[in-house]
Amino acid sequence: MRLPQVRERTPDRPGPGPTPATLLRALDLTLSRRVQGIMPGEHKAPGIGGGIELAAVRPYVPGDDVRTIDWNVTARMRQAHVRVPVAERALTTWLLLDASASMHFGTADRRKADVAEGVALVVGQLATKRSNRLGVFAFGGAETLTLPPRQGRAGLLGLLLALREEPPASGGGATSLGAALRRAGALARQGGLVVLVSDFRGPQDWLDPLRAIRARHSVLCVEVRDPREQELPAMGVLSLVDPETGRQVRADTRSRKLRERFAAAAASEREQVAQLFRDARVDHAVLSTSGDWLRPLAKRLGRGLR
Repeated sequence: MRLPQVRERTPDRPGPGPTPATLLRALDLTLSRRVQGIMPGEHKAPGIGGGIELAAVRPYVPGDDVRTIDWNVTARMRQAHVRVPVAERALTTWLLLDASASMHFGTADRRKADVAEGVALVVGQLATKRSNRLGVFAFGGAETLTLPPRQGRAGLLGLLLALREEPPASGGGATSLGAALRRAGALARQGGLVVLVSDFRGPQDWLDPLRAIRARHSVLCVEVRDPREQELPAMGVLSLVDPETGRQVRADTRSRKLRERFAAAAASEREQVAQLFRDARVDHAVLSTSGDWLRPLAKRLGRGLR
């Protein structure tokens, strides 16, 4: 899905700027039509209550609904028994959004933050079906923002727009994804689904807290990449800046060996990240700022989650 560019590109800001608010709202309506049928909206949680699947049969007590009497068991036991079904409780989904400075990078059709916004809208559409609840936790920006779990997507668009009003400070230091996950784990206590959207760049201090979340939830990690993070173009001498730490490096990209070493190191680093996902036993999807990000996301969601 392509979004139109909204400002002229400059050397210090090579990619498109944020999606305008009006276009973001239009994108929400478009995704609402396109995501229908991507992922089922019915989920079961442990417990006893008004579902269909049988959990137990127990003796009848005054006040029980006579329609729940199991007549076969009653006939065998010569005492009235009622059927107690398994509960069908609403699923709580937590959307964890990385709003750090590195997510505002993008040299292709859009920024990584724009892809994250699109993923947030898709998850919002899917997670609020059939009275299910959605909570949002945004970290790495100027401040941490939280939307408590609720039915419907009230506040989601407002939160996405608020993240733009207070952009993270460039050079403010690398974001600790591990610290963010520990805080998110304290919020997401009830078992459900957790969708983490990030570029997973910076300190790899998040394996243990991710495992702790996986112990209670199904987890999908959505990794957002930009093509220029994986391969350097042959464009002469470039000044490369880490947006989170402010560290600068000058590189002569005319050197084929340099470009090959960069691509090999980038691929190796991404494979290390993928291995951490496998170690944590979580589901993993990779989206790009180039081309259609919705199709691979829909394909991953369509396969179901562990």
